[in-house]
Amino acid sequence: MRDDNRIISFDWAVKRILRDKANFGVLEGLMTVLIGESMTIVEILESESNQDTADDKFNRVDIKAKNAKGDIIIVEVQLTRELYYLERILYGVSKAITEHIKLGSRYDQVKKVYSINILYFDLGRGKDYLYHGTTNFIGVHTGDTLEVNTREDDIVRMRTPASIFPEYYLIRVNQFNDVAKTPIEEWMDYLKNEHIREDTTVPGLQEAREKLAYLRMTPEDRAIYDRHVENMMYQNEALGTARTEGWDEGRKEGIKEGRKEGIKEGRKEGKDEANRENASRMKADGMPAELIAKYTGLTVEDINSL
Repeated sequence: MRDDNRIISFDWAVKRILRDKANFGVLEGLMTVLIGESMTIVEILESESNQDTADDKFNRVDIKAKNAKGDIIIVEVQLTRELYYLERILYGVSKAITEHIKLGSRYDQVKKVYSINILYFDLGRGKDYLYHGTTNFIGVHTGDTLEVNTREDDIVRMRTPASIFPEYYLIRVNQFNDVAKTPIEEWMDYLKNEHIREDTTVPGLQEAREKLAYLRMTPEDRAIYDRHVENMMYQNEALGTARTEGWDEGRKEGIKEGRKEGIKEGRKEGKDEANRENASRMKADGMPAELIAKYTGLTVEDINSL
């Protein structure tokens, strides 16, 4: 039996509901809690389906926004394991920097980037659910932190590289098992368990509780959301099976390279098959081909041929 008081999952909301300017307060709250300063979204710059080429990774960026200072904030939701995820983060940040500086502009126009990555899978080893990465240059012999000259408002100031280089937040949702007491823990409770306290005062969560309630959805959106939840469960199960079969196949080869190729091929075939199965079910339910392509990664031509 479903709990009709539940809140819509964040991965769904961030792709559909939270892009509406009226709902920016939810995302602003998450960024404020993480970064430690008030954040105001000026605009949404890119959606997940707005890719320059077919080589751009599907779902590379869910939300890209600017705050009042012009800094760039990237919020990405990742549901399934990816072998080269750190490289993917670097790619996304690098593209954000280069896309938003005009050709011929001075380097002082480069904006600081905050990369917030919400991961619903296990990324390596580590006991914490939240990791924060910055860049500093440390003296090899002295151990001191380098400060550099920079000009702000026609005044030369000293800044550390950490104030210029990107900052990274890795939120490992599945690793959170604590009681929600602090603001970030309340956010983790929502991200993992889709639960928000009735008396919450944490930035963004009261808005989420009011605007992301399951019963506030239209019957049509509720049906699509239910199918999304079921499809994600099916896809995760298929991917898990594919990884297991790939590992077994590689082990039978008796060599390390064979094992790696087995895992890689097993994951790819399992993911492709899961996407085709999901697309067929969505098509049978009358979902438009463009929307199916958004959530499966298939082309509209592939979907029409099913």
